[in-house]
Amino acid sequence: MHSEERQARIEAYLQKAEFASLEELAQHVGASVSTVRRDVAALETNKVVRRTHGGARTLQPKSDEFVFNVRDTHQVGEKESIGEACAALIEPGQNVIIDSGTTCFHVAKRLGDKVAQVITNSLPVANFFSASNRHEVHVSGGVIYPRLGVLVGPHAIDTFARMHADVAILSGSGISEDGIYNSHALLVDIQRAMIAGAAKVIFCLDHTKFGRRSTFFLSDFSAIDVVVTDAQAPEPLVRELRAKGLEVVVAPTPTPSATAG
Repeated sequence: MHSEERQARIEAYLQKAEFASLEELAQHVGASVSTVRRDVAALETNKVVRRTHGGARTLQPKSDEFVFNVRDTHQVGEKESIGEACAALIEPGQNVIIDSGTTCFHVAKRLGDKVAQVITNSLPVANFFSASNRHEVHVSGGVIYPRLGVLVGPHAIDTFARMHADVAILSGSGISEDGIYNSHALLVDIQRAMIAGAAKVIFCLDHTKFGRRSTFFLSDFSAIDVVVTDAQAPEPLVRELRAKGLEVVVAPTPTPSATAG
């Protein structure tokens, strides 16, 4: 593949995903990391992308697929029900890691005074708790991607690698019989650090994520304790997950008032 074609594919990928690691881009175009690093440098010279630590971000995003406010309008009723069901699993006084997904944000809104400490890389979650004088909030370092409402990069990974929590609440873009997937390599690296730093790991995934394998494999089920989903989750896969020893909590069907708006 010629450099012009690689760079065009890199640019198109970043316009959709907004940011990516060099390894992720190398996999996408079938080239070495060093080659992709040169391509990214060329695109930066043309003011198309900006290099970040270990990756790149677009300066001209054209897709809203991953934008937090857009994603938060999808399956709202299901996310509200999942949020309530997951919050019911948290014991008073526990310290909680909260992931940056929109479903996790709905959990955060229902935690109330249960939790003592919140550790997060989510700007919406941090903002939600920022006015509270009853919560101690730890926000990871990292590079801010405001459209996604998330902090990423090695500083974010380091935050979670150095901290411990009673519970980690995470989400992903797909779950199948072999494990959980996500769509960004940079998010996967952070989530693995979250999983390693928590005594109990809960994944919140609405029914649209079931049976899906996204771009990057995140984790098998050996380190996961609970999956919380909604009533439309496919029963065969729910049974298979339970047979693997996972606790699967199925939230009740949302009421019409919960799905409105």
